[in-house]
Amino acid sequence: MLLYLLFLTVTATGQAQRVPGKQENDSCVCKIRSSIWTFPAARFVEATKQVQSCEDHLNEFQEKVGSQHFELPKMAATLKNITVRLKLFDYLHTSGQYNALQLRQLNDELEEIYHTINETHLHNPNKETHNLLNELKKAKNDVQIMYKDDVFNLETMKKRLRDLNNHAQTCRTIPNNFRSTCHQRIMTKISAPVVTKLNSQHKSYISGAWGRDAQLNSNERYWEQCLVSGHKHGSSIRMYNSHEDFMANKNYKDEPIAPSYSDKNAVQGSGTILYDNTVFYQCYSTNEICSFNITTKATKRMKLNGAGIDNKFPFCYYSCRDWTDIDLEADQDAVWVIYATEENHGNIVLSRLDAIELNITHTWKTHLFKRSVSSTFMVCGVLYATRYVNTHQEEVFYAFDTSTGQEINTLSLPFEKVAAGIANLNYNPVDRRLYLYNDAYLLAYDTFF
Repeated sequence: MLLYLLFLTVTATGQAQRVPGKQENDSCVCKIRSSIWTFPAARFVEATKQVQSCEDHLNEFQEKVGSQHFELPKMAATLKNITVRLKLFDYLHTSGQYNALQLRQLNDELEEIYHTINETHLHNPNKETHNLLNELKKAKNDVQIMYKDDVFNLETMKKRLRDLNNHAQTCRTIPNNFRSTCHQRIMTKISAPVVTKLNSQHKSYISGAWGRDAQLNSNERYWEQCLVSGHKHGSSIRMYNSHEDFMANKNYKDEPIAPSYSDKNAVQGSGTILYDNTVFYQCYSTNEICSFNITTKATKRMKLNGAGIDNKFPFCYYSCRDWTDIDLEADQDAVWVIYATEENHGNIVLSRLDAIELNITHTWKTHLFKRSVSSTFMVCGVLYATRYVNTHQEEVFYAFDTSTGQEINTLSLPFEKVAAGIANLNYNPVDRRLYLYNDAYLLAYDTFF
């Protein structure tokens, strides 16, 4: 006979359990599952952890609240102090004196340019310096009118000042025989590649530079430099005494520039040039220019004030190559350095170097944003800039003539390449060729004027 009995309430489920049973002799026999009365230890432990965590967060929050009671008065006092200090600047602005300070700076720069060109005119008087002195006098008068009327456009005046400075640098720079060696100023055509080969070390070295000694009276010496350590550093330069040796990768000599890739005199970036048996390059991890004389083994250094480094203003039109902030170039007249500064809003700045003393003699500021350019080179005192067209074509699109201070934006001189990226492009006045380091490939071109 079956009996249905209502037994205990189980705490695990919170529900009564009905257990079937039967009578055997004088006893009632029931089959009971004991697991339904098991204490939920796992759930209890988890609940305990959550309670503890909640207490910890609450204590942390209370500590932050307590801390803010001490910090808020300090913050309020600081804010009040800042407000008081800013009122002084508000007074300067409303009274016009803040703008007057900027005008005073412009006036000081005009005085410096006037002094420079006046000294040049005294030593070598000519029509060009005379006209520039008149322009500077007009600019100084305009600044005085600005002081009086308090009506001006500072950006327009700064642009005018930059143009006057470029003109002044030009008057000081060009030697008497400069134009005779470069009667045709602007390049008209670039040939198809006349040299195409991989670098002599490995195709994985996609960044570097190569070319020929750019000094007009130098011996026929070709050079090659491949960057390692993340395509960033170099410590030697490979030299060849003939074009045949260069093409055959034989009879070369690796000249050490620094004892290691991380030495203070090591090479950083692909802006290297060889001029008169001297290597010019950016010094390791600084805004300094180094020159290393291969014969004497002597190294000189010069700081390039304001130059952006460590990929702040690299060449970067499309297929970018890092560590191209500072580019050294050479032509028949001088060694040049091309870079960008914050003061010139990231636009290209061009400086002419004294190759022997290693100091800057003249500087021009352009309107060309450096990161919009893939590379630059110098020919006859003219700065040329290139841009990416596609994987196999580049184009010279811009020129800045230091003899006139004029920018030319209408050039279109295409030339072929093997790959997308450009690490270095330099001109050699001895053979009038362009030398391109193009993703581990070395290319050369004839130029026409």
